[in-house]
Amino acid sequence: MKKVSLILMLAFLIITPIQGQDDLSALVAGAGEAADFAGSNQLLVFDRTYVNVMDSGLSHVDKEVLYKVLTINGGKELKSLVFTFDPQTAYVEVKGAKVIKKDGRISDIPLSKVIEYPAPARAIYWGGREILLPVGRLEPGDGLWVKTYRKGFIYALLYQEEDDRYIPPMKGHFYDIIPFYSTVPIKTKTYEVSIPAGKRFQYEFYNGDAHHYAHVEGDRTVYYWEKKDIRPIKREPGITDFSDFLPKLLVSTSPDWKAKSLWFHKVNEDYGSFEYDDEIKQKTQEIIRDAADDWEKISRLTHWVAEEIRYSGISMGEGEGFTLHKGTMTFKDRCGVCKDKAGMLVTMLRAAGFESYPAMTMAGSRIDRIPADQFNHSVTLVKLNGKYHLLDPTWVPGVRELWSSAEQQQEYLMGVPEGADLLSTPLSPPEKHYLKYKIASRLSAQGHLQANIEIEAEGQSDNNLRRGFQRNLKESWPLRFQAEFSKIHPEANISDLVFHDPYDLSKPMKITFSLEIAHYFPPGVGETFFTPLSSRLPYANVPVFSGLEPFSGDRAYPFNMRCSQMVEVTETLQLPGGFKLIDPGPLNKIDGSGASFTGDIRQKGNAILITKTITLKKRVCQPEDWKSIRDSVLEFKKPGGDILVIVPAR
Repeated sequence: MKKVSLILMLAFLIITPIQGQDDLSALVAGAGEAADFAGSNQLLVFDRTYVNVMDSGLSHVDKEVLYKVLTINGGKELKSLVFTFDPQTAYVEVKGAKVIKKDGRISDIPLSKVIEYPAPARAIYWGGREILLPVGRLEPGDGLWVKTYRKGFIYALLYQEEDDRYIPPMKGHFYDIIPFYSTVPIKTKTYEVSIPAGKRFQYEFYNGDAHHYAHVEGDRTVYYWEKKDIRPIKREPGITDFSDFLPKLLVSTSPDWKAKSLWFHKVNEDYGSFEYDDEIKQKTQEIIRDAADDWEKISRLTHWVAEEIRYSGISMGEGEGFTLHKGTMTFKDRCGVCKDKAGMLVTMLRAAGFESYPAMTMAGSRIDRIPADQFNHSVTLVKLNGKYHLLDPTWVPGVRELWSSAEQQQEYLMGVPEGADLLSTPLSPPEKHYLKYKIASRLSAQGHLQANIEIEAEGQSDNNLRRGFQRNLKESWPLRFQAEFSKIHPEANISDLVFHDPYDLSKPMKITFSLEIAHYFPPGVGETFFTPLSSRLPYANVPVFSGLEPFSGDRAYPFNMRCSQMVEVTETLQLPGGFKLIDPGPLNKIDGSGASFTGDIRQKGNAILITKTITLKKRVCQPEDWKSIRDSVLEFKKPGGDILVIVPAR
């Protein structure tokens, strides 16, 4: 009797989930079907993260996810999983993986099949690694459970021994940035972090809310967040980073941004990142010799670093991340990533007698108030007349600006001895980024067109126009220019082409040329239809809004443009004798939060006068800015689709 009872009990334990464990088959089966998640190929049934933080700031992270395949393409997407990490600062291990078939069968994926290999690299070669988990064929209705372990952090500092290498750069402190959004639907996402009770801890949930609680467990405090039914959004053209407007959690033990600023300053000064030798001093003096004033010295040094230090992260030195490589090493290697270029400029500015420091920023997304390390870019500060000025030798090769205005409305943190709070770069006036077209054109009675055209650009508009030349062989410049205008008309012919040297940054880019097009329009005695050159210039794609033009609907989310900008077009078109313009109607005047437009098309004597000016006021825009931008672009494009009509005068 006892033997039978024991057998029955063992059988019960085998078929019944152990207390506290998931019934994976039931969870997958009950998660929903493809029809419940239209447009999605896969579903995350749950996404669970457990973090255990040590006094040193070292974190141990266990992550558990359960996928469900919704479509055939979902099975293809989940045929393998890849985990990327930097072995200098993080350790990653796949602890377990199971395939849950739709008929309830569960099989383990042998961990012996897990492969680790060097991560593919481009421009930055820091020894990153990837772990590949081969899953194999999955069908709609199948599930995939994976558990991983990770210790370490995202950014590296100086190389240490054993587990010390995984302690965050700001020793004793911990931070994390947890997105509660996804490109695939999630039924339930949880994040739990255990912190030593005496450690200061602050957090904020942005752009939404989540179920949250905290409780004490012995000498530790456990914080927990949970959010259900997370759905992916429909991506819109030019949309900002998802973290700017979708739900996310920021946690940090760092007291404030000033503490981070002071630490960033000290760690680089202690390391000697900006010490210079006689060779650097000599080169610096050579570069600034005979400069008219301090700003010219700063400009020369900024552009020397921008042009002469190649962007290539091959120099490991003693580590990567917040500690900038020594200027002596970068000067010798003549290459590095953004922080190396920024540090090289700090070094040379100091060698020239200026007060200079590094700064951190985030290119591409917003930095929020909780002092988690939301940085991906390093730039340079110079102090002149008691005020700090930003310089960016990474973003300004071949650009007249010293600080790229493509980085306006962007947060940054200065690493200065007095410490600093988080700051934001201001809007750059659109007038500083003008693009001007001046056209004097003539139509003959035989239908031929002749025109003299001038194009001038400044700021980021200058950058866009100039780089079209810089990135092509000099011998090809006239031919490429001719090819652009051949797109207007196969008989277009360019002559008298003159343009400012694109490698000379001392003045704005300017191009002048003559254009002739035979048989531009068919001559006749009645109505004659044609499109003016001001609506057909091949460099119409230079304006920063060009990438947004195909999207004409409403917007639900913030979006980016390249830069604030002003585009101004004027054309004086001489008509053949005895012709007049059929009034095309007025161009609408627009003035909104995102853009403004003014324009006019009218006849004066024997000429048609066309003027159009569009002003794009921001780089980072909100949905309410879109209407004025869209409407301004549509008016600016007129009469591209609305062909002008001229008729013989009666």
